[in-house]
Amino acid sequence: MNNKFDALKDDDSGDHDQNEENSTQKDGEKEKNDRDKPQSSSKRKVEQFWRFYSHMVRPGDLTGHSDFHLFKEGIKPMWEDDANKNGGKWIIRLRKGLASRCWENLILAMLGEQFMVGEEICGAVVSVRFQEDIISIWNKTASDQATTARIRDTLRRVLNLPPNTIMEYKTHTDSIKAWEEFHGLVNSGGR
Repeated sequence: MNNKFDALKDDDSGDHDQNEENSTQKDGEKEKNDRDKPQSSSKRKVEQFWRFYSHMVRPGDLTGHSDFHLFKEGIKPMWEDDANKNGGKWIIRLRKGLASRCWENLILAMLGEQFMVGEEICGAVVSVRFQEDIISIWNKTASDQATTARIRDTLRRVLNLPPNTIMEYKTHTDSIKAWEEFHGLVNSGGR
């Protein structure tokens, strides 16, 4: 098989060689191609994403108060979403100038499935603020400490964070309570 596109042919391609040696060789190549499919699928996802991402403004180029959300299809970046409601997020506060590189590394690690936690990752957010930027990665199950620790460790590695970097894990339940308390104080204080 000299042409790399020959591997894309299936049994209906009209290329039905009755020679047993060729059949055995094709079976071996088919098995090899089947092993390579997940990598090819992952590569396609990254290529498709990169086509869009290359035209986007980088977080570090934004001014003012902005948020970028990247979540799996069907998951909304809301605490109340079914995929998020029992989860939480790792939060990292960054000094200005680091958001673009960290965001890019994070989303490529997510697309490349480097976190090795199955379907646990829901999405990520980068929040551009006046004095700092914030990156967070959301997961489905806050009570699974082994998984949240693995996410933390992978996050530290893919972002190349110094050992003294402060990382905070916050459950979405705690975020909702804090939001309600804040808004309760604002509403009762304004009456």
